[in-house]
Amino acid sequence: MSGPDTPLLDKVTYPADLRKLKPEQLTQFADELRSEVIDAVSVTGGHLGAGLGVVELTAAIHYVFDTPNDRLVWDVGHQCYPHKIITGRRDRIRTLRKGGGLSGFTKRSESEYDPFGAAHSSTSISAALGFAIANKLNDRPGRGIAVIGDGAMSAGMAYEAMNNAEAAGNRLVVILNDNDMSIAPPVGGLSAYLARIVSSREFLGIRQLARRVASKLPKALYDAARKTDEYARGMTMGGTLFEELGFYYVGPIDGHNMEHLIPVLENVRDAAEGPCLVHVVTEKGKGYKYAEEAADKYHGVAKFDVVSGKQDKGPGGGPPAYQNVFGETLARLANDDSRICAITAAMPSGTGVDKFARAHPDKAFDVGIAEQHGVTFAAGLAAQGMRPFCAIYSTFLQRAYDQVVHDVAIQNLPVRFAIDRAGLVGADGSTHAGSFDLTYLATLPNFVVMAPSDEAELAHMTLTAAQHDSGPIAFRYPRGSGTGIPIPGRLEALEIGKGRIVKQGSKVAILSLGARLTEAMKAADRLEAKGLSTTVVDLRFVKPLDEELIRRTLTSHEVAVTIEEAAVGGLGAHVLTLASDLGLTDAGLKIRTMRLPDRFQDQDKPELQYAEAGLDADGIVDTVLKALRHNSASVDSNIEEGARA
Repeated sequence: MSGPDTPLLDKVTYPADLRKLKPEQLTQFADELRSEVIDAVSVTGGHLGAGLGVVELTAAIHYVFDTPNDRLVWDVGHQCYPHKIITGRRDRIRTLRKGGGLSGFTKRSESEYDPFGAAHSSTSISAALGFAIANKLNDRPGRGIAVIGDGAMSAGMAYEAMNNAEAAGNRLVVILNDNDMSIAPPVGGLSAYLARIVSSREFLGIRQLARRVASKLPKALYDAARKTDEYARGMTMGGTLFEELGFYYVGPIDGHNMEHLIPVLENVRDAAEGPCLVHVVTEKGKGYKYAEEAADKYHGVAKFDVVSGKQDKGPGGGPPAYQNVFGETLARLANDDSRICAITAAMPSGTGVDKFARAHPDKAFDVGIAEQHGVTFAAGLAAQGMRPFCAIYSTFLQRAYDQVVHDVAIQNLPVRFAIDRAGLVGADGSTHAGSFDLTYLATLPNFVVMAPSDEAELAHMTLTAAQHDSGPIAFRYPRGSGTGIPIPGRLEALEIGKGRIVKQGSKVAILSLGARLTEAMKAADRLEAKGLSTTVVDLRFVKPLDEELIRRTLTSHEVAVTIEEAAVGGLGAHVLTLASDLGLTDAGLKIRTMRLPDRFQDQDKPELQYAEAGLDADGIVDTVLKALRHNSASVDSNIEEGARA
């Protein structure tokens, strides 16, 4: 199947090729680039709407600025597919988000045109400022250019960076990609004309002359003149807030109109003013009607048919997604408990809070991309007697760790943390993997940390968390669908710190935490087939540990293996510490800890990622057999007897 007809795009491998085009060819080039993005993502799946919204902006930036010498930083990076196509990666664009293929985000190891890897929001201005200052200190000409969305501007880090940007001078350019019209006044010919005028050399030259003259005036008159200039432009174009932060504001301009974009960006490039903010208004999903009509559904997509827009989401049916189990369970509990409320940080559907919000709209709070605020907001709610659930992806909760420690744990406030996307996450790769929450939470005094092995356990743990008022409590669960276990009509709160024996054996013990239980059971069946009697324990809690169950299991089995979807420092480390404290390690007990490897794993199918990490049934069996061979000469005979049986 052939792709779209792209005669101009075919001439462009790198931005240097793009700059050979005539300005009047750029609109056609953008149309071809958009067609290529749509066709590629229809094959790979991925983030579609955001990338389509910045096609013209991407082309304009690379056309005007001297990339890669000018360092272009895309905030979050999920809109970078057009950027990748015109920076030497078009031949691999249909490997997006696949094992061994291109990352779905910017990545330093992929290209010199990706100077800063990103997948969490609101970091771009700080990074671009770093590039700009480094070039200034080394007398290099390159700029730092940050492209940041209006949603990402809701995070405090963006303003912290802007507050320190003055030292960069005109080497820093921030492009505010406003695709929700959440900030912009109406955009049209007049605003484009004004933006072009006030960013021109002539206007800036007159403005600088006026400033020099005004600087000779008494301070009161000078301040008045400066304010008059800023507010006059603020009244016609907006941007007073950014002027107060030290930026020269230009905009808003139509981000899909090359005749508007090119001259303004050229003026900004050549300006002698200080840091500049260009306010560009774009439309998510621009140029593909299905994405324009349903921007939320086409933000991230599965493979789809370009003509019909129909996404290939698999056969349908099957077990519910974990986040939906959480959202529906919490909504159900809130019917009988007026103290329950839910907080999410710009991810209502991803966390299931959207389902809670439909049932209890006055008790659901989307704080935007502001995890730090969300956690401390929850702490305030808890301190006032509410039962807040902070539903945040594991990878994003890292951004609020100080608040978790200082505002929640130290004060022993009963904030409930529903931690989604725990473990490996497939196509989103290392930036979104939930690898570290067990380690960074289970080290904290006062915390209870648990993990369900299936969707029914998740429902029980949601109730357990709701009823736990003596301190903070967290439960982590993976991305994707459950195991098919029915959710009971009557939920039961779990006893804090108590696990359960799922299968009783005598020689090998597998101590599982979370969703690896299914693989642990498969491994137990294979070990049993080899004549090795195997116990499987679902510990449920990493903090507090079920010390009695663990002590009893360790002392009655020859080999014990812990397994978890987390980095070192979680369950395995806590079990080893307990064994040491109890003196069990002196008895020659063999304990093996199975966890994620000490490296960041690239994107791939989740089952392949877990196989690579050794956290599947094959990995468990291999770990057990190696441990036994170190300890017993009778293993081979056991295996032979099992084979004969």
